[in-house]
Amino acid sequence: MIGQYDGKMIHILDKWGHNFTGVADICSAEYCLHEYGVEEAGVKINGCLIYESDIARIELRPTLCVIQATETWQRAGACYVRVQAMAKKHHIPLRQEFDEHDGPDTKYVLVTDDDFPIATARMYPLDKDSVMIGRVVVLPEYRRQGIGTMVVSECEAWAEELFYSKAVVESRENKVAFYQDMGYETRGEAAQGDTFRCVRMEKDL
Repeated sequence: MIGQYDGKMIHILDKWGHNFTGVADICSAEYCLHEYGVEEAGVKINGCLIYESDIARIELRPTLCVIQATETWQRAGACYVRVQAMAKKHHIPLRQEFDEHDGPDTKYVLVTDDDFPIATARMYPLDKDSVMIGRVVVLPEYRRQGIGTMVVSECEAWAEELFYSKAVVESRENKVAFYQDMGYETRGEAAQGDTFRCVRMEKDL
C-alpha cells in the first residue's frame, strides 16, 4: 500500500524506467477516478501522477531535504554544487559562472543529502510577471534520480508564492526534452551563449 508514504520524501522508479524524487502526495482511487477517470490510487510528485500499478520500486529518502536558501551556509552550498558540477567539469571561469544575476536579491534552491549539498538552481525576476530559472545543477552521482525535476519544481512553487505567472529557462540543447517533460515550450531557435548553445523555453505557472 502506498498510503504509508504520504507527505514523506521518496524515490520512485516506474515500470518504464523513469525516476521521480520528491515529497509524496497520495491520491486515493476515488480522487483519481473523479479527476482523471482512472479508478486506481496514485502518487503525485513534482506535479507528476504515477499510478500504483506503474510503480516498479518505491523507497524512502529521509535524508534528502529541499531548501529555499536564505542563510549564508545554504547559499554557500549552492555555490559548492555549481563549482563542482559545472565550473570544474566544463572549465568555466568563476567570473563567468557567477555573473551579474548572482546578486543579493537572487533566490536559490538547494537540495541536501544528510546536510551535504547535492543540487541547486537560481531564480531572478525578468519583469513583474516572469522569472528566470537557471543554473540547475545536480552532482553527477545524484543524477537520473528525478532530483533535477524536484529542484525546478521547487523554483516554480516559490515563484508562484511570489505571485509570478511565468517561468523562463535558457535550456542547453541537450536538456530541451527534460524541460518539455515539465511543460515548458520552446520560444525561438537555439543560440550560442557564453558557454553552451541554449534554447529559450517558457511555462505558465
